[in-house]
Amino acid sequence: MSKSERYEFVVDGSSDPSRLDAWLASQPALSKSGLSRSRLQALAGEGRITINGGVARPAQRIRPGDAIIVCVPPARSPADLIPQDIPVPAVYEDEHLIVVDKPAGLPVHPGPGHPDGTLVNALLARCPDIRGIGGELRPGIVHRLDLDTSGLLVVAKTQAAHQRLTEQLKNREFRKEYLAVAVGMVTPENGTIDAPVARDPRHRQKMAVDAGGRLARTHYETLEAMEGHTLLNLVLETGRTHQIRVHLAYLGYPLLGDVGYGKASALVGRQFLHAARLGFHHPVSGAWTDHEAALPDDLARVLVTLRSPRGLPAPPLPG
Repeated sequence: MSKSERYEFVVDGSSDPSRLDAWLASQPALSKSGLSRSRLQALAGEGRITINGGVARPAQRIRPGDAIIVCVPPARSPADLIPQDIPVPAVYEDEHLIVVDKPAGLPVHPGPGHPDGTLVNALLARCPDIRGIGGELRPGIVHRLDLDTSGLLVVAKTQAAHQRLTEQLKNREFRKEYLAVAVGMVTPENGTIDAPVARDPRHRQKMAVDAGGRLARTHYETLEAMEGHTLLNLVLETGRTHQIRVHLAYLGYPLLGDVGYGKASALVGRQFLHAARLGFHHPVSGAWTDHEAALPDDLARVLVTLRSPRGLPAPPLPG
């Protein structure tokens, strides 16, 4: 197995106060290793670049004397990706794409701590021809969901479909709606959370609202107030890592059961967040297509409990 690589730099006094990513991309040692500016931006977003011991941002301005460390993780081999018979329900499938309803607890692709047993491994067993589509290590993957978030994902089955779906995602043409339960009575009941998000400099595995971060916008609507909790429908205008979780915590209404940005709950063993609706233009026909996934049983039981704390009959689930 290949080893991780570590590069260390000290900014000399003749350097202009340029952006970190631009300065690093100009360093011969990095360009010789094939590290593009976009790849360096991704490494910074993962917390793998530090300046003077603190996690760096791609747009951060460098200064003479800054000590910069770049850690490049070892690349996984495509041969490591093995088909595995893991049941994942599909809500739609044709020769160009498949829309799956990802269960909570299933990683989307292999990574640290879960080398296999992922959605990618399941897809390779179901759709072996996706190997190499859109990249060797994440075949077919167009977008992702957190490990403990359930719901809808579209996966491309051809290179052309992957390219067209990825372009739609980049242009914010997808419509992604989520059902969530927040702790507290959300006020105002409806609104837009417009707060930039960046890697948390204190906890590299987490994100945080940061004035220097990337644009992040979440629209929300209250569906129901229940015993100190609020059932929300949320629409993502942008798709930043952990965006809904960070935004709701920033407002003071963290997701129920979110141990990363709130706290654990006896009502549910994960964050109450479900990608319930997904819309996009079909990559071949161009027709707008909508898909829905019902709440999984663990989240549906939470609503029953919150709606009938005294054993009263529960109203029907939303959607």
